[in-house]
Amino acid sequence: MIQTSQGRLPDRWPLSIIDIGSNSIRLVVYEGIARSPTVLFNEKMLAGLGRGIVSTGRLDEEAVRRAVEEFRRFRALSDQAGAEDFHVIATAAAREAENGMDFIHRAEEILGAPVRVLSGREEAYYSALGIISGFHRADGIAGDLGGGSLELVDVSGETIGDGITLPLGGLRLQDMAKGSPAEAYKIAQRELKRAGLLAAGEGRTFYCVGGTWRNLARLHMNATDYPLNVMHHYELGVDDSADFLQQVAGGELTKMKGIARISKSRRALLPYGAAVLQAIVQSMKPSRIVVSALGVREGYLYSLLDQEQRAADPLISAAEELAVLRARSVKHARELAAWTGEAFEAFGLQETEEDARYRQAACLLADIGWRAHPEYRGTQSLNIVAHASFIGVDHPGRAFIGLAILFRHEGIYEDAVSPVMRALAGPHHLERARVLGALLRVVYLFSASMPGLMPRLIWRQEGDTLQLVVPRSHAGLLGERPDGRMAQLAKVLGRPMQIVAGD
Repeated sequence: MIQTSQGRLPDRWPLSIIDIGSNSIRLVVYEGIARSPTVLFNEKMLAGLGRGIVSTGRLDEEAVRRAVEEFRRFRALSDQAGAEDFHVIATAAAREAENGMDFIHRAEEILGAPVRVLSGREEAYYSALGIISGFHRADGIAGDLGGGSLELVDVSGETIGDGITLPLGGLRLQDMAKGSPAEAYKIAQRELKRAGLLAAGEGRTFYCVGGTWRNLARLHMNATDYPLNVMHHYELGVDDSADFLQQVAGGELTKMKGIARISKSRRALLPYGAAVLQAIVQSMKPSRIVVSALGVREGYLYSLLDQEQRAADPLISAAEELAVLRARSVKHARELAAWTGEAFEAFGLQETEEDARYRQAACLLADIGWRAHPEYRGTQSLNIVAHASFIGVDHPGRAFIGLAILFRHEGIYEDAVSPVMRALAGPHHLERARVLGALLRVVYLFSASMPGLMPRLIWRQEGDTLQLVVPRSHAGLLGERPDGRMAQLAKVLGRPMQIVAGD
């Protein structure tokens, strides 16, 4: 790979994936094969290949013509982006249509690469891998709603359980129901009776995959004035979203708040996506509905990783990469992640696995704003974290990470946190962010953001006082400012603390 910018990681070789779906066709060029993949270029077209397939048995001829022309552009874009590897996958419409293979042969000729037509089982498998790759210890039922089919599969950690493909894709359902969302709901109810695996999902999470459901979630965000415009890991409360789904499934879209922000080409399928989701909720009885930005394409990319890469934590991997690109020292960031764990233990603060992951990520990202003006380092870092394409983290977790870094730069002040961020984080994450931010404000005064010293800073209990012991060889670092920061940390923790020199 030609290294064109220091904003790129040097050990990555770009690759392209073209995903030929029943409704949309998308080209994505990734920076490389990685646990938390970064997109270099992304373009889609809503071809509608599967429109009318129920009545004709064939791919839509006009859609085929448009798709074939777009393939020339997609191949040229992939080459322009420097992709060294090229993958093409196709799903329901291409495998089922009478003229599907003829279309595939034409695509292969233009793209200069084989097209892998996925079976229903393979489509469900890669969709499940997409959920596994995007969520830490996923547990529930993944549903991938495309234009031609719905894939349902049970996912628990790294284990992929039962799966089924149903003819409930948006375009197909629209055709089968003759344009009636009410009839679509009845069809979905009948078809879902074949999905016995849904019974095992009761009380677990339902993961929504696919463009129709993502746009449905975006409409819900708009309707509820949700403060964080990040799709991955967006949650819809089962009870809270019931009226919303009923309204959309009823086709009452024109007066809905935020409908203008949904592309016209996507709006027509929203009632069918809502009808299917209603039927799934009724049959499965999930504890929550969570939206995934990752699906078959990312699952396919995940399948290309080796076992060691798969085992990596996607959030920590992404945070380390951003530290490599933006921090003064990635080694210092790693030392900080380890040392703060020891500090929390000394403070008597117990951490769940999620708490520890989020703290480590915050430490890895704590210095990414150092090039900004001092007055805006905290705010800039918070904005980067809040809107970054991280996976393996929920929205309250994003708020915790961003707020910890904000506090690290701007101080532990109540008015530093907007009511929106306070509500998004919740009491637990907000308090932990205050502790971590106060701790970072102390330790950065000793490390100067450089590695080497931090592992030598130890905690020692002397009577009622918790002491931070600085090696005598570095006693020159002691002073009024570190003492003042330690007093702030002591106030946050509600216990006596001091800094001393020692061996």
